[in-house]
Amino acid sequence: MTTAPARPPHHAASAAPPDDSPLPPAAFERELRERAQSRYHDTHPFNVRMHQGGLSPAELRTWVANRFHYQRGIPVKDALILAKLPEPAMRRSWLRRIQDHDGLAEGEGGIERWLRLGEAVGLDRAELESGRSVLPGVRFAVDGYVNFCRLSPALEAVASSLTELCAPNIMMTRLETFPIHYPWIEESGLAYFRSRVPQGRRDGAEALTWVTDWARTRAEQLAALSALSFKCDVLWSLLDAVEHGSRPGSSL
Repeated sequence: MTTAPARPPHHAASAAPPDDSPLPPAAFERELRERAQSRYHDTHPFNVRMHQGGLSPAELRTWVANRFHYQRGIPVKDALILAKLPEPAMRRSWLRRIQDHDGLAEGEGGIERWLRLGEAVGLDRAELESGRSVLPGVRFAVDGYVNFCRLSPALEAVASSLTELCAPNIMMTRLETFPIHYPWIEESGLAYFRSRVPQGRRDGAEALTWVTDWARTRAEQLAALSALSFKCDVLWSLLDAVEHGSRPGSSL
């Protein structure tokens, strides 16, 4: 397990009674895990239909194009979080997340793998990169998450990333179900899902260690839980927008 780094500078958290004692770390960890699992977007009707094979090619393309706006926001929000971390070891560790998505060289990384997924479902790479097909609700949700990481203290910004605790399972579900229900998608297009299984496990474990160590009052624990709930809402809202269909005039 990752060694917990020094606690970041204190910021006032959400209000809680001054005599409200914090949960022990193990109990707080269970609370975080339960919050992530109960609010994660794997149960959203769009994801359920996706994994059951109920999406049309046009619906898959709409999802891939709009989710790409989220994918591009990940290294940006991680750079904002990195700037809040006070120790070199912490920044080196968090930097891996940016490198995972941006790659160490041109043609590498998670963003590139998502572009290849787009090509595999029939999207034009240049059109996908242009962002012209991004729905207003998706843009609002993703940009709101980036701004949350920009404005929040380190504890809450890192806690918002704890949806990573659930990400490996949903990636494995897609690896299992896509070849069955969407055999027209080339296997190479699923590389993003494969890469995120080990990365999500590593990142979720690291962030969980940091958050449980940093949140030493009940108010701070509640602030971390609220941040995690907000992130779950972002992912859910993104799918709400996609579920309602394409922008008028979209070619998707």
